[in-house]
Amino acid sequence: MTASARFIGSEIYRGSSYGDWHPLRVPRVSTVMDLARALGWLPAESYIRSPRARPAALHAFHTPEYVSALLAAEEAQTVSPRIRERHHLGTPANPVFAEMYRRPATGVGGALLAGELLRQGGRLHLPGGGTHHGLPDRANGFCYLNDPVFAILSLKAHGARRVAYVDIDAHHCDGVEAGFARDPETLLVSTHEENRWPRTGAVEEEGAGQVFNLPIPSGAGDDAMALARDRMILPAVAAFRPDAIVLQCGADALLEDPQSRLAMSGHAHLGVLRALLPLAPRFVLMGGGGYNPWGVGRLWTATWGVLSGREIPERLPGSAQAVLRGLEWRGQRRVKMPPETWLTSLLDPPRPGAISDMLRARVAALEARLVAWV
Repeated sequence: MTASARFIGSEIYRGSSYGDWHPLRVPRVSTVMDLARALGWLPAESYIRSPRARPAALHAFHTPEYVSALLAAEEAQTVSPRIRERHHLGTPANPVFAEMYRRPATGVGGALLAGELLRQGGRLHLPGGGTHHGLPDRANGFCYLNDPVFAILSLKAHGARRVAYVDIDAHHCDGVEAGFARDPETLLVSTHEENRWPRTGAVEEEGAGQVFNLPIPSGAGDDAMALARDRMILPAVAAFRPDAIVLQCGADALLEDPQSRLAMSGHAHLGVLRALLPLAPRFVLMGGGGYNPWGVGRLWTATWGVLSGREIPERLPGSAQAVLRGLEWRGQRRVKMPPETWLTSLLDPPRPGAISDMLRARVAALEARLVAWV
């Protein structure tokens, strides 16, 4: 076990939902907490209850008008047409729900705390974080606030001059790029499915020279992520020599996730995590996308295992299996009965997948940029 690894969580995720019809109706963070405890991986001394960010703290990235609108929407449980149009609150993607301020503000509170806790180094898991689409003046893509932005700001406020942000979610981190594209002290590296919402993150985007985007073709498996890891992610981060790394580890690139058409296993994500860990003394691991309750719960528990130095078992003990057998995924027809492996293990077998010529060409183009950038 790695003594310096800590887990920031909250019970707010257990009882809150975006609505019975929304992709974020599924349990996620609470499953990770329950699985980790069932495995004996989350002793009391490793767990930190996330604070909730105060409204004024959010003004470091979000406009005061937007923060006020978000607070008012939670209190009233409704929005006017003007607020919906201006701030994208009360839309199908960003609905009004009971904890629509408190839940994302808890993620930001954990992100702000992360920078403070890592002042002297260490590792933190913030599975409730990773809301990388949030924009300064509006909600965007299920994200009301942008906690990765606040994690980067907090790390810098507490001594990390250079921060590398790596995002392996199936969707591009448009909100984080909006915040730091012109900041040469913040490296932005993203892999994401091509032609997937928000349809940003083109390979040609460079920011101030430190933005590296790799759109990955639909159907790509673990080998595509390994190619990106070895020839783009690791060389870029190593050359940047960061004081801190933030890894957004969205689970929606998994084959079983309904919100992408990528075909990876959790081994792809763990390969990136393991490779990045030695490259900076401060490390923040975040959640992100992930809409299959078994897929996201298993993956983020496995990443916590790696972060905290645990050995991932081939077969889960009965107490952990009970957590997975107790999950429900309502309002969908994709999975009638979860496969047994989803109930007895944290990882499915590797899914290598083909690597297209287009992906190889994009990686080569980014490698050429890296040479010039270094």
